[in-house]
Amino acid sequence: MAESSVLLCKGCTPWQGILLTASLLNFWLLSTGAHMTTELVPLQVAEGENVLFLAHDLPESLTAFAWFKGLRSTKKGIALYSLYQNVSGPGPVHSGRETIYRNGSLLLEKVTQKDSGFYTLRTYNIRGKLIATTSIYLHVHAFLWKCGRFDISGQPTIESVPPSVAEGGSALLRVRNPPENIIAFAWFKGMTVLKDQEIARYITGRKSPVTGPAYSGRETLYQDGSLLLHGVTRKEPGLYTLRILRTDMKSEAATVQLQVDKPVTQPTAQITETTVAGRRSAILTCISPDTDVSIRWIFNNKTLQLTERMFVSPTKCGLQIHPVKRENAGEYKCEVSNQFSLKTSLPVSLVVTNE
Repeated sequence: MAESSVLLCKGCTPWQGILLTASLLNFWLLSTGAHMTTELVPLQVAEGENVLFLAHDLPESLTAFAWFKGLRSTKKGIALYSLYQNVSGPGPVHSGRETIYRNGSLLLEKVTQKDSGFYTLRTYNIRGKLIATTSIYLHVHAFLWKCGRFDISGQPTIESVPPSVAEGGSALLRVRNPPENIIAFAWFKGMTVLKDQEIARYITGRKSPVTGPAYSGRETLYQDGSLLLHGVTRKEPGLYTLRILRTDMKSEAATVQLQVDKPVTQPTAQITETTVAGRRSAILTCISPDTDVSIRWIFNNKTLQLTERMFVSPTKCGLQIHPVKRENAGEYKCEVSNQFSLKTSLPVSLVVTNE
């Protein structure tokens, strides 16, 4: 079964389309993937907090993935993401608090105790067949206690403000519920606490932080442990880890994921010949430096309606009209988009003459 029939069946939503295939598969195993895993960030969460189901080691051959509530039922779908078509869609049990990301992760905001339970990630290939699946259990605490006092979190957590930032913008990695009696803290790029990945550290009593090998000059470290990233680039997305050292020489760590919106650049529409005699071919190409984008052709300021005389490449970057007729004369543009932005090319004109 081709992916187009699985994900975008006629009259179906992307979610309904994939379930046409998913309903034929066996989902009774907890994990069919040897490497794909998920983890909770943070590990413990109380009511009202946000939690990220962070996906690791997704299969290379996947073209779509979906999150489900529970272990076995495919009727409790939360969200679906098609990498091939760069579209996402909510499932039957989507509450409006879930956000699915292209890297396979799922963000659940303002959790309640009703959200406790198993969550399952399933990945699919271009034929709509299951590649791998993995499950994780979420326990939502009514509250957590720390050192005999009430707190909404038992350990420090990090939140990105805003949750997703446009390329060139700024993001604050804000520390929540830091422990008492801190003597030092350090930020690292990634989940591994390695010296060459250190961005900066702050030691109580010193007037200024000490920068590390991973410091780019665009980071600002505050005394409360928060880290501000200025002018984020395509290299910034990913995980950031804060390591905290207390006066009792015990350490704590918290991790956060930074999501950077990558706007597309304006594409260029090209045509091999601007004047074509009737019954000959016209070939148009949409040129874009961006990857993982969707392409749409526009004819005379309206979405191009394909006919039996029109052929598009698998990525839709190429358009051939054979044979051309007078009705094909006019202005052509191509539109490139991802989940964050879209841009349209300048028009190119096609003139059709008599034979």
